[in-house]
Amino acid sequence: MAGPEIKAPAFREFPTIPALQPGSMAGSQAYVASEKIQEAIGFQGKLDDDWQVTHDKAIAKMGDLLGKYRGLKVFMDSCVHCGACTDKCHYFIGTADPKNMPVARQELMRSVYRRYFTLPGKLFPSLVGAKDLTREVLDDWYTYYWQCSECRRCSVFCPYGIDTAEVTMAGRAILDTVGYGQKYSNEIIGKVHKIGNNLGLPGPALENTLEGLEEDVKDATGVDVKYPLDVHGAEVLLVTPSADFFAEPHIESLIGYGKVFHAAGISWTLSSKASEAGNFGMFIGNYDQLRKIALRIREAALELGVKRIVVGECGHAWRAAYAFWNTLTGIGAGANDPFAIELQKQLDPNYKQPSHICEVTWDLIQQGRLKFDKSANDDRIITFHDSCNVARASRMGDYAGGQFDIPRNIIKAVANNYVEMESSTIRETTFCCGGGGGVLTDELIDLRIKGALPRMEALKHVADHDGVNFMATICAICKAQFTKVLPYYGFNMRLVGGVHQLVSTAIKLGDEQ
Repeated sequence: MAGPEIKAPAFREFPTIPALQPGSMAGSQAYVASEKIQEAIGFQGKLDDDWQVTHDKAIAKMGDLLGKYRGLKVFMDSCVHCGACTDKCHYFIGTADPKNMPVARQELMRSVYRRYFTLPGKLFPSLVGAKDLTREVLDDWYTYYWQCSECRRCSVFCPYGIDTAEVTMAGRAILDTVGYGQKYSNEIIGKVHKIGNNLGLPGPALENTLEGLEEDVKDATGVDVKYPLDVHGAEVLLVTPSADFFAEPHIESLIGYGKVFHAAGISWTLSSKASEAGNFGMFIGNYDQLRKIALRIREAALELGVKRIVVGECGHAWRAAYAFWNTLTGIGAGANDPFAIELQKQLDPNYKQPSHICEVTWDLIQQGRLKFDKSANDDRIITFHDSCNVARASRMGDYAGGQFDIPRNIIKAVANNYVEMESSTIRETTFCCGGGGGVLTDELIDLRIKGALPRMEALKHVADHDGVNFMATICAICKAQFTKVLPYYGFNMRLVGGVHQLVSTAIKLGDEQ
């Protein structure tokens, strides 16, 4: 029997706070990982039959996280329920479910924390809002911690700087520990460990895909642009989201990367061992998984002897690279094990390690090493969507805010028509696409559509008033999410694309230069 028809919420005339609809998203739940998926990546397969055992394991894991991560304990203690974050979450705006208010989603864990880790909660639980961990509470954790994209917009507006994403990550880490993991994220992590990318695309299939890409670009441009795989001694190792290898519009950006390297005369390669930039270990709040996935990149860089590591257009991949690679794997600096030291000696210190592809392209533009025909993009009136993890959890360039300016500078260098969306919806206060943080799965499509509402409203404004017909972004998840949800809001799914898709359209190759 078909389920209820899923519709996008109506556009609002003014960005008002929605009327509360308690429990409206209680039935929207991600599929639970099977025992096989859980155990394949080292987690308990399922919940224990004895609730007390599950309860004790969950509380023990919470205690472990509180002891390891000082910030988590600070976040548990410092919220004053001021409500500044309430209407900043795209999921609350779109669903009106009060448990999707960031403060309320945090409270699911904070109330349990007070019960077991504070003296007032142990002695007078009802007076301080402390709650026992029950199966019903754990179910709420699973439902609502998987209705958070870890975008951190609420944290920008929190007067105490509480990082709600860290609370979500802790909740998910506890759930995994007791055997209550999410199918989508944990299955993907298993594919990365086994094959090297989120899609489970084996080396021969990847090689065939790249060969076909070379033929397509040759037919389109008459130039032999190479998309190399496992080339020893190349200068650059490109690590990009696996969606770039097959999906539209993602592959158009991969074509653009290759054209940039070709035009600049930079030797580069992809790696079949580490063909995935994405790192879902961050989504599930498990730093061991995050490190294990990132180590594949270190191993590939060492084996191939590259001098530079460059990350493609993927928001959370860039956050993982920028914020975690150095300390977890020694890519650039940080770790001090022998292989990390060996890699640090191998990589060229004249370049940021790692670098974002936008940093590489913008540097080449400033050096005059790339030439463009901007009129090739004249059929496009372009706006730019800042992806959450780039905007609020990383940087580019040599100054604060470079992550905002550099992609826009590239767009303006390759196209004549650019329009900004409303100022409160871009840069540091950008709205999430609605599909990040591990919720890009079909069973959560209702959540994803509703969560996209604020971004769709800002897009509609510039589409109606300025004729915008192309929204560029530098995140694979944003591209996949928007491609899916744009039609629900009356837009063409091809309205979204990558920054390097625009670069690819305008760049001059070969004799054209």
